[in-house]
Amino acid sequence: MLRSPHAHARIVGIDATRARALPGVLAVLTGAELVADGLRPIPHIPTAMSPPDIKLPNSDGTPHRVVRQPVLAIDAARHVGEAVAFVVAETLAVAHDAAELVEVDYQPLTAVSDSADAVSPDAPALWSDQPGNIAVDSEVGAREAVAAAFARATHIVRLDSLIQRVTGVPMEPRAALAAYDATDGTTTLYAGGGGVVRPRRELAMILGIEPERVRVIAEDTGGNFGTRNFFYPEFALVAWAARRVGRPVKWTATRQESFVSDYQGRDLRAHGALALDAEGNFLALDASGLSNVGAYTASFIPLTKGTQVMTSLYRLPAAARARAVMSNTPPTAPYRSAGRPETMFMIERLIDLAARRHGFDRVALRRRNLVPLSAMPYTNAFGVTYDSGDYAGTLERILQLSDWNGFAARRAASAVRGLRRGIGLGGYVESQSGAPQERAEVTVLSDGIVEVVIGTLSAGQGHATSFAQLIAEWLGIDATRVRMVAGDTKRVQAGGGSHSGRSMRMAATTIHQASGIIIERATTLAAEALEADPADLAFADGRFTVKGTDRSVSLLALAARHGPIAGTGEVDSRVGAYPYGWHVCEVEVDAETGAVRIASYCAIDDVGRAVNPPILHGQTHGGIAQGAGQALMERCVYDAQGQMLSASFMDYALPRALDLPSFVTAISEVPSTSHPLGLRGGGEGGITPALGVIVNAIVDALGDLGVEHIEMPATPERVWRAIDAARA
Repeated sequence: MLRSPHAHARIVGIDATRARALPGVLAVLTGAELVADGLRPIPHIPTAMSPPDIKLPNSDGTPHRVVRQPVLAIDAARHVGEAVAFVVAETLAVAHDAAELVEVDYQPLTAVSDSADAVSPDAPALWSDQPGNIAVDSEVGAREAVAAAFARATHIVRLDSLIQRVTGVPMEPRAALAAYDATDGTTTLYAGGGGVVRPRRELAMILGIEPERVRVIAEDTGGNFGTRNFFYPEFALVAWAARRVGRPVKWTATRQESFVSDYQGRDLRAHGALALDAEGNFLALDASGLSNVGAYTASFIPLTKGTQVMTSLYRLPAAARARAVMSNTPPTAPYRSAGRPETMFMIERLIDLAARRHGFDRVALRRRNLVPLSAMPYTNAFGVTYDSGDYAGTLERILQLSDWNGFAARRAASAVRGLRRGIGLGGYVESQSGAPQERAEVTVLSDGIVEVVIGTLSAGQGHATSFAQLIAEWLGIDATRVRMVAGDTKRVQAGGGSHSGRSMRMAATTIHQASGIIIERATTLAAEALEADPADLAFADGRFTVKGTDRSVSLLALAARHGPIAGTGEVDSRVGAYPYGWHVCEVEVDAETGAVRIASYCAIDDVGRAVNPPILHGQTHGGIAQGAGQALMERCVYDAQGQMLSASFMDYALPRALDLPSFVTAISEVPSTSHPLGLRGGGEGGITPALGVIVNAIVDALGDLGVEHIEMPATPERVWRAIDAARA
């Protein structure tokens, strides 16, 4: 890949003559060839998979501004790292040498990387034919009621904060391989991600061919976290190149390429104001969010999902302005728990500020304003209906789990060692939706194997274990007999992949349907074999038994005798799910250096019903680690010209094992009333409240020094400067 060194530059011309003449070079593809071959931009639909309850329409009635990304820059480069040319050669070394021979005539243009700068009236426009950079500008909630509440409030607290941009940094950088079969005109793409059905459709649209001529295969990937769920330019480039050169083409990103070209996450400038009466009752929330979506509008989902649940677990009238702005940075996309950690951070920080400034107990203030169990189902200020939940009960459980009342003794023990100890509390409610369609084809084969073909895809979430548990329970067979088939459009006909906590919710529904069909069909076969009426048969532990007798036949025996017994389950559900929970963090801070150490972390998360508790605990652990990374050290840094200053592990810090304590996690199970099996997703609860909980703990440790807030990441330098400023 030849990537732009400029954040914003017009491409005057590209001369690839010398590169194409280099021995071993098979092709040098540029925007000119792209246009000549008629390749379309990536068909991102930024509102796709948005929650059903809220869409954030523009206040002036205009449609959202959608700017789709070309797979190679054509007229201009709009962020550092955007692909300008694709060099295909016999070896990687030759490809690198040839890329250096490609001459690009750039005309540098003024760039803008910060969202606040990008919305200013005199900001440079990313697109000369369209003034301004705003993509979404929406007002939601009860504005007049909120204004009236603020007018009668006894206390008002305000907070402005930047929830900084981060990147997914998966263990394995992205890779893609494509092969073209000239005999039947089919293209096969190997590319890891969150699914295969959607990439197949998107690749066909980009190449301008029928989906039937595309096959997508996704093997295991070393991490996803949402940033791999979207189609990348390189997926189309290897497929296009393979068709042109008549040979398979493979590309693998370097780590630095990943830093400058992966879809990134977060980047929200937020303002919040919370109004309270004299007793501490929440009267209203007035909020605004400015989401930096980068150079192309890949997704507005973080802005949408964050807005719709910003009142969290609390009874709280609210109004909000939600805006999305484009800038000369890589596009942002949903990153684990998209949008919710940002807004949970704001509401939990506002509550702690209100408690500190106006003399309220932090726990009592939250307890007083929770949505009660008796109010379920509860519709929040933005029209989102939480189906069920015991928010107060899980609060009491986290206080016990974390030994909240014993904190004073632990604080005193830390003080003896010259350290300041703080404790932070935070709750959350989460919005899960995702692609609505899913399909499972379950077949009991003659050899005793139960095959499950399903459209969702694992990237380390343990589907092969938990889905097999469901089959084992419902069909009464050993889980080791289950064979999962996913990640290949040759077998997978439908399915939305893995994102938004949808996999278990959707898979369980479809597998349950398919299992019921199998049992129904096998009952007829068993009745014939046992010479009994189907109504007289009972099915348990994998066997059909004539009631009141010991005459029975197994499901596996019926399949061996009659051939495969199959069932298909399908779902098209736009019903959201709303997991919730509470986390408590304790930190120790060295006031002389600003160093922060997480001393303990406790979490309780409600998932409706837990299918595999160890997997759920592991998901929570991973989420907490990601939250700690953002709270304490991770940050994508861009200068005013759009140059990324944190494009390596020398400058982008990640949490390591020694940075984290052993977590204490618990599971709550209040069945969801909106899911046929009572399930809620469990993959994102670990990260959703973590940002606010950790910063609350740091501020609590430094409160008596006058520190009221610290921006993320709370690096030692930032903490030290906050202490120094407070002392001054």
